[in-house]
Amino acid sequence: MKIYVRERQKVGEGVDEPRFRIMAVTGGQIQIEAPHFRKFEIEQVAKDIGAEVVFLNPVPEDKKKKR
Repeated sequence: MKIYVRERQKVGEGVDEPRFRIMAVTGGQIQIEAPHFRKFEIEQVAKDIGAEVVFLNPVPEDKKKKR
């Protein structure tokens, strides 16, 4: 099982809010209740269910599509 995670885009440095968002889960079934998580929370869930955490890289500014 893999849990794909990315860093939230609208959280600043020094802000005491969860910084990560779970984007997808493969190879199993898990119910997610919160929209944002701290890194240690994700790692603890992964450890408990025997999953691997994959941290996704952010998209560079020059590759983002402008709306």
